[in-house]
Parts: sequence; structure tokens; C-alpha cells
Amino acid sequence: MPQTAGEAINAPVDSAHGGRTDHEAMLHRGLGVGSIVFMVVAAAAPLGVVAANLPIVIAVSGNIGAPAYFVIATIILALFSVGFTLMSRYVPNAGAFYAYVQAGLGRIPGVGAATLALGSYVVLLIGVDAYAGVAVANALEHYTGALTPWWVWSVAILALVGLLGYRDIELSSKVLGVLLVAETLIVVVLDVGIIAHGGHGGLSLEPFAPSAISTGAPGLGIMFALFGFFGFEATAVFRNEARDPDKTIPRSTYIAVVSIGVFYAFSAWAVIVGAGIGNAVNSAATKPETMVFDLAARYVGPIAQDVMQLLLVTSILACILSFHNVITRYQFTLGGAGVLPRSLGQVSPKHRAPSRSSLMVTVVSLVLIGVVALTRIDPVRQAYTWLSGAATLGIVALMALTCLSVVVFFRRTSHERGLWKTVVAPGLGLIGLLAVLVMVIENLPLLIGNLTAAIVVALLVAVAFVAGTVVALVTRGVR
Repeated sequence: MPQTAGEAINAPVDSAHGGRTDHEAMLHRGLGVGSIVFMVVAAAAPLGVVAANLPIVIAVSGNIGAPAYFVIATIILALFSVGFTLMSRYVPNAGAFYAYVQAGLGRIPGVGAATLALGSYVVLLIGVDAYAGVAVANALEHYTGALTPWWVWSVAILALVGLLGYRDIELSSKVLGVLLVAETLIVVVLDVGIIAHGGHGGLSLEPFAPSAISTGAPGLGIMFALFGFFGFEATAVFRNEARDPDKTIPRSTYIAVVSIGVFYAFSAWAVIVGAGIGNAVNSAATKPETMVFDLAARYVGPIAQDVMQLLLVTSILACILSFHNVITRYQFTLGGAGVLPRSLGQVSPKHRAPSRSSLMVTVVSLVLIGVVALTRIDPVRQAYTWLSGAATLGIVALMALTCLSVVVFFRRTSHERGLWKTVVAPGLGLIGLLAVLVMVIENLPLLIGNLTAAIVVALLVAVAFVAGTVVALVTRGVR
């Protein structure tokens, strides 16, 4: 007998205690720690963060404490990961945030978290894709002098990502692995070049000093530093395709968080000493889009600058592909639970991947990027800024809800895993994330551009969560 909608809502929690569905069992099960780490770190777009986000961290904070901000963000997310990875053993569901919130706080907040996660990652994907279209158009103009519309390249990128996402997940992981190695190497070359030359005025640890991070606007610095980690929870999203999920997911999560954090902190320090302790803030404020490229030309050579500009495009492409795969798996899990159409929860027998869900993500993305192009809003200053602001608010709220859910889940069950894993670490992570959430809300007008737009974005984020709770309430009433 077919499940009712209300019974379907129960599916994720039931599967949390009783295994996976038949469709989940059909997925490709060959992903190891390395493959998952590649996809997660690629979502963080290391070169994109160093070349595009780092100057913003320096400029908006108004100080040279960016390396310390990345260390703080790493500590917060490492504490978060303790409970997050522990929950993956008791809630073996690829829904990640939403599945854990549902297990800890109940079905209604859980489905609200699901729609919030989908909404946050969809708008983030569109914002990053708009930025990518501009990056490709600029690179083409730089090398050939040809002027092309940014949206042409945004559409082309979505089509390529859609093709890769439709096929076997291992193909995506291999593509991401190659791109990740290339962009990481060029940043390492830059770091080594700066250190070998002794920086602008000598190597100094001043960027890590308390005095360096307490001036200006440290809240904005921490907020943008945390933004550079988004997508790391995808380790749990790929659970159904992992070879040994109980071991693979925790290892992948810790490796991803720590490696990303160390890489960002070290590269931020190198960039600051390369620009000069006394010059870094002014350089980031006046030329944020070229600050890191100029350092590459100065300390390594013009060819490094050209290579870095090309790899920035592939870095953003890898980021978009990773977000596409994350959204696909959220939809797949929700389709299997009956929250979304069940066709999205089906697996392609040929590719052993959630190909229908991937196709839906591609179609929706193309429509939304078309809306951005037709409305003629600026793809970077408006689309990317507004949408990344909305995603920041939504994802930080999701992580805070997840920390709370971990504490509640283990307090009301008989699982004995120790206070550190079930209360202390998640509790400290919750405090840190709530502090960041307050910073995001306080600075949202600055992040978005104006107060009115900030209010609209905040309301949209709230509506995304409320929409899920309404779905859960309605289906419970039907049941």
C-alpha cells in the first residue's frame, strides 16, 4: 500500500534507525575518504577564497587579523564537527543538517531545516554562478580583447555542471580532484614565493597577535572567514555513496575542516606579509579584485598571475559543481521521504546516481540565472552579494540548529558517548555559531548593501524555513 504523506515524513527518522531505502542501496558505493575530501574542499574553492574572499576579509575588518579569523572559524567548525560526525552513526541519512535537526528536535523543525538548506544552497549556487560568468568574461577580455555577455558563460557553466552531475559521482570527484590540485598548487607557489623573498618588510607573526584582531570590525572578519568553509558538511550528504560511511564520514569531515583552516590561515598570513603589514588593509580596500594577482606577479612572475587568473575560473567551476551535487543529494533524500516528488528520490540504473534530481537542479538553476540576466541586476555587486548574504544567514542558522539538535538527541537517548562528544563540544560549537549568527544579522545591511534589501533577504530566509514547517504540519494533518 502506498505511504501517505504523513508516513513519508517519518521516513528519514525511521531510516535513521533501520538502514537505507532500496533506492539508496542502488547508489554508487565506491567513494573513499580522498574522493569525498576532494569534493568538499573543492566546494570551499581554495583559490577563490584566497584571491577573492581574503581581500574582502581584510578590507571589511579593517585590520590584518585575517589569519587569526580563519583559525577561530576552524576551531568553531571543529567543535561543531564532533557532534555532527557522531550523529552520522545514529542517523545514517544523507539529509545531513535536516536529518539531524529532525532526529533531535522533531519532524516539523526538521522539514523546516530541509527547505532552508535547499533554499540556502540554491541561492548560493546562483550567486556563485553569476560571479563565475563575469570571471570568464573578464578573463576572455583580458587574453583576447573580446567582449562577451557574462550570462552566456554562466549558462554554459551550468550546462557543463549539469552533465557531470547527471553521471556517476566518481566522474565529478575526479574532475574536482584535478582542479583542486591545480588551484592549490598555484596558491602554494605564491606562498613559497612570498616567504622566500621575506615579504614586503620581513616575515612577522603580528597578524596573529590579539592587538591585530581587536581593532576595526572583527565580527565582519570572522563572518567572512566562516563563509570560506561553506559546503564542508557535504561529507554527510555523500554518506549513501561512501564505501564505509561510519569511518569515511568522520575522517573526511575532520580532514576537510582542518586542512581548509590551516591552508586559509597560512595563505592569509603570507598574503598580508607579502603586501606589507602596514599596507595590506589599504591594498585590500582599494584593489580587492587584483590584490592577490598583483602579489603573484611581484613575487613569482607574470606567468603565475596569468595562470592564477585562469585557475580562478576553474576553482569557481569546481565550487559550483560541488554545490550542485549537494543540492542534488538533499533533493534525493527529500524525494525518498515523500517531502518532494518521489521521482527525485530515484536512482539511475545506468549511472547509479540520483540523475533525475540532478536534472531538476540544472533546470531550476538555468531558470533562475535567466531571471538574474533578464532583470539586468549587477551579477556581482547585487546578485552575488545579496544571494551570498542570504546563504550565509541560512547556513549559519542551520549549523546552530544542528548543534542544538545533537545535544537534545543524546540527552534523551540511552547512547553513551561521553560528555565531550554529546554536550561540551556541541555546546561550545553552538555558542560560537550563535555569536557568528548575531554578527551576520547585525552586519547584514552592510553585507547586502542597504537596510531594505537586508530586511527582504532576512524575510526570504525565514520564509524558507516556515515553508518547510507548513509542509510538515499539513502532511501531519492529512495523516
